[in-house]
Amino acid sequence: MIVEDRSRMYIDGIWADSSDGGYIDVTNPATEQVIARVPRATMSDVDRALEAAEKGWLIWRATDPWTRSDCLRAAAAALRDRHEELASVLTKEQGKPLAESRSEIRGAWEQFEWFSDEARRISGDVLDARSEHYALVLRESIGPVAAFTPWNFPALLPARKIAPALAAGCSMILKPADEAPQAAFAIAEACELAGLPPGVLNVVTGDAAQISARLLSSRIIRKLTLTGSVPVGRVLLRAAAENIVDTTMELGGHAPTIVLRDTSPREAARRCVAAKYRNAGQVCISPTRFYVHREIYREYCEAFVDEVARLKVGNGSDPETDVGPLNNSRRVDAITALVKEAIAAGALLAIGGRRPADQPVGHYFQPTVLIDVPERARIMQEEPFGPVAPISVYDDLEEALNRANGTQYGLAGYVITDDMSEGLKAAARLEVGMVGVNDFALSYAGVPFGGRKLSGMGTESGSSAMDSYLVRKSIHVGLTHRIPSASIGLRSTAS
Repeated sequence: MIVEDRSRMYIDGIWADSSDGGYIDVTNPATEQVIARVPRATMSDVDRALEAAEKGWLIWRATDPWTRSDCLRAAAAALRDRHEELASVLTKEQGKPLAESRSEIRGAWEQFEWFSDEARRISGDVLDARSEHYALVLRESIGPVAAFTPWNFPALLPARKIAPALAAGCSMILKPADEAPQAAFAIAEACELAGLPPGVLNVVTGDAAQISARLLSSRIIRKLTLTGSVPVGRVLLRAAAENIVDTTMELGGHAPTIVLRDTSPREAARRCVAAKYRNAGQVCISPTRFYVHREIYREYCEAFVDEVARLKVGNGSDPETDVGPLNNSRRVDAITALVKEAIAAGALLAIGGRRPADQPVGHYFQPTVLIDVPERARIMQEEPFGPVAPISVYDDLEEALNRANGTQYGLAGYVITDDMSEGLKAAARLEVGMVGVNDFALSYAGVPFGGRKLSGMGTESGSSAMDSYLVRKSIHVGLTHRIPSASIGLRSTAS
């Protein structure tokens, strides 16, 4: 039974079904019940979105930055006014505990607030290039943007792309994840209420492969931004290469956490557990590999398991829930396989490792701890993206750093220590885009977010995110107006 139905795409300022009436069911991962239906866009729908984005860009790029700023700030206010309602919707379609959904909605409107100010700060340069010659360097919007976002943060990740794009004067076609699309619709509605002109923001749902192929084969799209997996990133990069489309990509990670011997093992374990099981581990910057010094290893593992045993698994709408369900059954199957393979490779299962017996319905998986995990285990090389913590021992920092840097990922990393000097030394050597030293909160509107290696290219959030949506144009100005007539093929008329 449909209990919620925010089920319209947003194209050219109009809320509409797909042109052929096709739809996709959205289910609550805690109950597996259908809670909404969203349109399955046809290619004619996507073409309409392309035409709208091209038209919208011509209007929006000519709109002065202060007006764009006011629009972004009004959109932030609209999201803030619906804070509790949207958090509830987010929990039902994504699964995370309500407290985490509230925090995510707050993070989404903060993106709009931050970039409303950045819209007013777009500046260029005037260069005194040589005698009687100046060069003006302008920064202009890059053009219509194709944006793709996943289901793990259905409000924050679209906001992280939409806000800077609109601030820069770009239009956008957003393809949110079909598993959790309603938060993206709510952002579009907030922008509509704020007075955003039709066509500047368009939101379509449906077959991701078909939609991305259509968008990236169009010469209208001048920018691609993706948050997703490495395989999807490779596919879209190849498609973007055909039209030489600028790209920003955040492709996930496998964040190492190095626990130095000078720290309290029980306090370190408490911090790590709180970060690891947020959103059931479905966080791209989640700490996913724990390297602990041998001197404190056993005490740390015991404390870690004790903390995990206290976590309550359940429906995210229950205020007592600490860990909600995974978003879909595919994640449950993937986590089950990783745990079994790690045990076969020699790891010890300390707690968890299966679906909860008291949760027969829903995509649940017990918070799990694996200890003495060998480096060859697949879970140490591939991002688990779930509520599983593999813990391993090390003897010296050089060894820990080599193992931490030993994967192809480089998004985030963490160091836990009571010696800030040692912590900063270790942080400097981690091959990642972001490091937390005694801190797992790395995502702020005003700070760059991005990684290295297979974790992607470019950054989002922070002032530097504006560069992703702007291009530079040089205008060269000669200060003398006398041009010899012979140089332009004209006869002199002087008598």
